[in-house]
This record gives sequence, C-alpha cells and structure tokens, in this order.
Amino acid sequence: MSEGKRRTAGRPAGSGKSTSGHSQSLVRGLNLLERLAASPGGLALSELAEEADFAPSTTHRLLQALQSQGFVTQDSELGVWKIDVKTFRIGNSFLEARDFLGTSRPFLRRLTALTGETANLGVRDDGTAVFLAQSESPQMMRMITRLGSRAPLHASGVGKALMAWLPEDELERILDERGLARVTENTLHTPASLREGMAEIRRQGFACDREEHAIGLHCVAACIHDEHGIPLAAISVSGPVARIPEARLLELGQLVRETAAEITARLGGRVPEAW
Repeated sequence: MSEGKRRTAGRPAGSGKSTSGHSQSLVRGLNLLERLAASPGGLALSELAEEADFAPSTTHRLLQALQSQGFVTQDSELGVWKIDVKTFRIGNSFLEARDFLGTSRPFLRRLTALTGETANLGVRDDGTAVFLAQSESPQMMRMITRLGSRAPLHASGVGKALMAWLPEDELERILDERGLARVTENTLHTPASLREGMAEIRRQGFACDREEHAIGLHCVAACIHDEHGIPLAAISVSGPVARIPEARLLELGQLVRETAAEITARLGGRVPEAW
C-alpha cells in the first residue's frame, strides 16, 4: 500500500480540511454557549465577540446556527443573546443523571492511599448522617463503619460538615426535633458550642471530630455541594488518635477539603463562600 493510501485508509469519505473546519466551528460554538451560560442577563453581540476574541461576523454566524437549533435566543427588546431552552434541558439532564456516589469512590480510594486511613462518604437523612461508601484503611487497627449505619449530625465529622452549610431555619428545626445528646464527653452538646463549631467549619472548609462520636477516634470531613451550594454529601478520613493527633488534623482537613472541592467540580456543583 502506498504512503498516500496508508494515510487516508479508514477515513470517512470527504474527511480532511472540512472536518477540521467543522470541529473548529463546534468548539467556537461551545465557547459562546459557555460564556452565555455564565451571563444570565445575556450579552450583546459586540460583548460576546470581544469576550470570545472572535470577529463579530463569525460570532453572529455561530449564534444564528445555535439559534436555529434552539440553543440560544435573542431578546427582541434588549438585543442581547441568551441561552435557550435546549441548553437548559441538556444541563438539567446532567444534574439529574449525576452519580455522586460513583463519582466519589475513586477519590475515597485516593484518600486512603494518601493517608493510610479509612475514607467514608455519608449523606444527611434528616437529623442523622448515613454512611453509604467506604475505602478501608490497610492498617490492622482501623476505623470501620458498617454501610447504612447512622451517626448524629452534631456528633460526627460527616454530620457536622453537612450541618454547617444548612439554612438557618433548617438547622433550627433539626435542633428542636433532635436535640444535642452527648455521645461522648467531647460531644458538642449546647447550642452555643455547636454554633461556634459550625462557624469554624465554614471558615476553614472542613469539620473535625475530636473524639466526639467515639473515644480514641479522630475524623476530618468536608462537604460535596450541588450547583446551589447546598450539601449533597460529605467525605471524611477517620483513624485512631494515635495516628491522627491534633497536629495532623489540620493537614488532613486541607486534603479532604480539596478532594471534596474536586468532586464538587466534577459534579457541576459550587463550593459556597464562608458565611
């Protein structure tokens, strides 16, 4: 087979420069969609062209193509361009289909590999934290939580991380219904101590459980957030105090916080700013 034939073997008829051109147009169109999605009020043609660094004529041609397929629309009164219903539907289908459990598992395994400790994922079920996934520590002495088991929100790392970002009225409701029972002598059992703890969690981006759920056990946890900044779940790293002393809590907390932020980004979520 000649060199020229080898280069073209397997290509669809008509491929070549035109394919490259179509790909470039697709990338440019997606670039415009991304910029419009970030501007809910819409953008004028000149603004969009400047942001994307395209010629106005190119920008207009791409917008017309996107408009013909229902991805963008032009406000007849203001003249600005906005995303249209089809773009919204595609984005919404992603949110509905996202699997935070499956997405998180490789990150839990990575946390265990980096720390040597057990990593967990839990969600809030009203006034309790429920553990749904775990990557076990290889150490002989390790923390193991049975999947499906529960812990009080106020007395666990995962629970406190989830609790810290709740709206005030939801937090008040949980406190009224559940109270603050002491699980160990270190449990935050007064509204004042709990609120102080919640403020610290929001400032540093992670929660610490200092033998509040089990004597001899330390834990750090951070939230995975949805697109509105609301907690979807929380991940944690837990282990015996002998291996996770106070000095290591902050180091692990930063790692867990960064990992939770990675998962949040992978799921299309948003990490809220501290209150």
